[in-house]
Amino acid sequence: MESRCESCIIRQFNSLRAMSKEELKEVSDSKTIKKVKKGDPLFEEGDKLNGVYCVRNGVSKLSKLSANGKDQIVKLATKGEVIGQRSVISEESANLSAIAVNDMEVCFIPKETIINTLQKNPNFTLEVLRHMAHDLKEADDVIVNISQKTVKQRIAEAFLYLKNNFGEDEEGFLALTLSREDISNVVGTATESAIRIISEFKKKGLIHASGKKIGIKDERKLQELVEGF
Repeated sequence: MESRCESCIIRQFNSLRAMSKEELKEVSDSKTIKKVKKGDPLFEEGDKLNGVYCVRNGVSKLSKLSANGKDQIVKLATKGEVIGQRSVISEESANLSAIAVNDMEVCFIPKETIINTLQKNPNFTLEVLRHMAHDLKEADDVIVNISQKTVKQRIAEAFLYLKNNFGEDEEGFLALTLSREDISNVVGTATESAIRIISEFKKKGLIHASGKKIGIKDERKLQELVEGF
């Protein structure tokens, strides 16, 4: 993949698309490309961020540690997304941890480059605001789901989300494999509860599984479960 921001197709998915050619050249000259191994952190909750991460390849889980020591995954950041904008702009410590779900390749863009462009380019500022507003909307949806839907509904919804956003492999399993613990952290329940419900879904013929891999067998029934039928 081309490493220059000016000719990188990924920027079309994020706020960098509002930058001028000169600004993109400045980003290209200042950024560094990093490889992050599965399970390694890009940053952890409480860290002071000196820049943002643009995802070139792979998936990162953004999570917050609760008082009882359990992670709540609030978002899965994929190719094209920029991570860490809020902390850099607010000059606050990171409110979430970002851990690689699989091997990742990211571009690290220094804070100064982002702040300079925000001050000079109102279109870029507007794009950043739009993306942050979208993240807030997603966070609102997580809160509503946890307070109003049952654990079964939330797990069914998580499987449908994974299929719709990441697709399936050649064998009909979800292309993005999450551990049972990660699934429980996405829906906000105990790992044991998630394992029990996944087993129940399997017995009812809603899903099929092989090791950590999960595939959807009856999408319609899962959707009906989410909708409360």
